[in-house]
Amino acid sequence: MKKIMVTGALGQIGSELITKLRSEYGTENVLATDIRHTDVATEGPFELLDVTDAKNMHALAKDFGADTMMHMAALLSAKAEDEPLFAWNLNMGGLMNALEVSRELDMQFFTPSSIGAFGPSTPKKDTPQDTLQRPTTMYGVNKVAGELLCDYYFHKFGMDTRGVRFPGLISYVSKPGGGTTDYAVDIYYKALEEGKYTSYIAEGTRMDMMYMPDALQAIVDLMEADPTKLIHRNAFNVTAMSFEPSEIAASIKKQIPTFEMAYDVDPVRQAIADSWPDSIDATAAVNEWGFKANYDLDKMTVDMLAKLKTKLNV
Repeated sequence: MKKIMVTGALGQIGSELITKLRSEYGTENVLATDIRHTDVATEGPFELLDVTDAKNMHALAKDFGADTMMHMAALLSAKAEDEPLFAWNLNMGGLMNALEVSRELDMQFFTPSSIGAFGPSTPKKDTPQDTLQRPTTMYGVNKVAGELLCDYYFHKFGMDTRGVRFPGLISYVSKPGGGTTDYAVDIYYKALEEGKYTSYIAEGTRMDMMYMPDALQAIVDLMEADPTKLIHRNAFNVTAMSFEPSEIAASIKKQIPTFEMAYDVDPVRQAIADSWPDSIDATAAVNEWGFKANYDLDKMTVDMLAKLKTKLNV
């Protein structure tokens, strides 16, 4: 990777990914694009882009001289259930455009999948890399279709497509953005701001999670990996920890003993969570490109609270 174009660059992952990429590959070598503009855009090359506009996407990539496309633009799980048609048009239309532009300009390609690609009939514990995928959400349907499309472009056109299946991602930089696992981000904010939190996910509901620094490093490591060692190429399972709401609350209480948590379950997001795995097996990622997570729950909690105290000035 030398010249990288990132779509959805102001989203939860994209906003931190462009910072990491610019620190490692040079500010001027990373083009951030999004449908909106914020202060992040002033820190390096930025262009407005609606990913459903293939012509503009092609022009931007060509003019920038990009050799790598990182397609991060997508509508997340809970929001996709509210607007399924819009989610299909954005998530699938945008992905098709990004794949076609990358094929036409001979670019390396990355897009993330998600544990949302699994469904209630998928094995819940230590979910295998290769297993039954029958999601019951529009977001999940989009992700499965996306995994298959990326495999198709690799086999049909020889494109260097790569991707991971992310679990829930936890970050102090971006606030929750409509995902089912966002409770695990919001809880840290509320712990510092209010000393309490009401979880919309039911007690005992386990989900896979990962701290954002591990997620960003996984992207870079996969994209820099020797292609001859990649058997799967797309949709690698990656994970760092699996916990339920009371466990993250207990981790926070080690740092803030007065913290309290209650429950008020959201049926929509709970149904989505119930359809996802409790834990997943990342053996393929470990064996094929050396994936490694550095943060467990308690280590993440200490870092999250420290960073948020500075950010929130509390």
